[in-house]
Amino acid sequence: MSSQGDSEVPSRPKEQQGEANAPSKSAQKKAEKDKVKAEKAAKRQELERQQKEQADANDTAKHLYGSMPSSSASPANRPEQKFTELAELYDAKENQEVTIDARVHNARVQSAKLAFLVLRAEAHTIQVVIAEGGTNKISRQMVKWCGGVNSESIVRVTGLIKQPVEPVTSTSISNFELHVESIYMISEAAQMLPVQVKDCMRAPPMNDDDSKDEAETDSQGLPVVTLNARLNNRVLDGRTAANLAIFQLQGGICNLFIEFMNQNQFTWINSSRLAGASTEGGAGVFEIKYFDTKAYLTQSPQFFKQMAIAMDMKRVCEIGPVFRAENSNTHRHLTEFTGLDFEMVIKNDYHEVLSFGEKLMLYIIRNLQERPEFKRLTKVVDQVFPGAGDFRLPSSDKALRLTFAEAVKLLNDNGIAASEVDDLSTAQEKALGRIIREKADTDFYTIDKFPSAVRAFYTMPDPSNPKVSNSYDFFMRGQEIMSGAQRIHDYNQLCERMRANDPPLDPLSEGFRHYTDAFKYGCAPHGGGGLGLNRILQFYLGLPDIRFATLFPRDPGRLAP
Repeated sequence: MSSQGDSEVPSRPKEQQGEANAPSKSAQKKAEKDKVKAEKAAKRQELERQQKEQADANDTAKHLYGSMPSSSASPANRPEQKFTELAELYDAKENQEVTIDARVHNARVQSAKLAFLVLRAEAHTIQVVIAEGGTNKISRQMVKWCGGVNSESIVRVTGLIKQPVEPVTSTSISNFELHVESIYMISEAAQMLPVQVKDCMRAPPMNDDDSKDEAETDSQGLPVVTLNARLNNRVLDGRTAANLAIFQLQGGICNLFIEFMNQNQFTWINSSRLAGASTEGGAGVFEIKYFDTKAYLTQSPQFFKQMAIAMDMKRVCEIGPVFRAENSNTHRHLTEFTGLDFEMVIKNDYHEVLSFGEKLMLYIIRNLQERPEFKRLTKVVDQVFPGAGDFRLPSSDKALRLTFAEAVKLLNDNGIAASEVDDLSTAQEKALGRIIREKADTDFYTIDKFPSAVRAFYTMPDPSNPKVSNSYDFFMRGQEIMSGAQRIHDYNQLCERMRANDPPLDPLSEGFRHYTDAFKYGCAPHGGGGLGLNRILQFYLGLPDIRFATLFPRDPGRLAP
């Protein structure tokens, strides 16, 4: 039963409730406008679709561009297509038809009837012309498509070689251009790139803050890509002509090392990069977990080379990675680099090893300077890093050699304080390099007879003066590229030196036992050295930072890419 109060509450008729829920007049007008707008957009899209279909139907060149066409023929029955390298077009002939695969360096539309591309392969570039009409009836649609190709895309172009009205000054091939007959996309690059390859072609400022990734602009307003940004985008940065030349030269150094070792009857070995103890007894090693025990990444293949000599291999060499856990953030230090190592038996005097190493380096450097391909590559690098081709060697067949005491005296005589009991600092090494270049006109020299206190425990002391050692370093442009020595081959002497090391080392420990046992069983006198490939390349070319000479550098702050 309802109360009196409830019965007094008025109720709204259902018709009135429906009217209250109906949209307002303004909402209705907006909905009508939106509907009309959507209908117009749909009609416009349909018209554009029809126009596109009509244009495609009328496109006389649609088979001459776009995605790479697939062949229905089996590989055995497919005709072999002949390709031309871009580098071969300097000596091309007028109206010669060629097919090339290359990257699009840039693309631009001149008009509805004309577009231009610049194709790039290594240091070589050529202008490509896409013009409406012609024998193949190039269409406007094809002109538009070509002008819109993203930079760094890889395309396959077939066309005719033509002489331009005037030389094309913006490309390396200036006396010819390529008139397109067909062009197909092999691999399309993203429209937005983190850095532009053309900007990476200019040398970065070396006084910048490498913690910054963003591109800056120089005094002319041109983008400047920092070293850090380059390394973060190494795939794009690595496409520049200078970088490609740098790493071709690096391969050349390896090949020259291989040539010289093979000529001198060395045996190639491939030693392990894992060890149960620090290779040289120092703290600069990477410790890793090795199942239920510890292991270390080797600082050098030193132990293994010596053990190979104890196997009677007489002369051994190898190329491989070297690891140094040193928190050195300098222009010449890495935590991983490539070593060129050798070890050999000594017949009469340890200078046999030093002389061999000097001949090796003279062989490598002279061939870099004299072989035509290496000279060409060096000129490419010199365009970005001036002075790359200005490495000096003595005119004679012998390297300049000083004792450590003579090097110290030379520094002191030129007002640079140095001591015969301390190792040379980086600043002293650079100063010595400048002095020697001025006085002896050479950028390569060696220093012999280092103090025993600054060398590794396995270094042989000079029998006539135990305070100095039978050890040596090689230098290029005043900076070290190799350390070498005669090694201790007597078991008792080696154990004594290890126990006297700071900190002391136990020759009988599990990490060292197999190494020291090699000398317990008898081993011939021997010596050798380890060259740093990255430093040889850096200092030969005069590069401002070792990271330019390293494909994927590893330093205390970098583990990627």
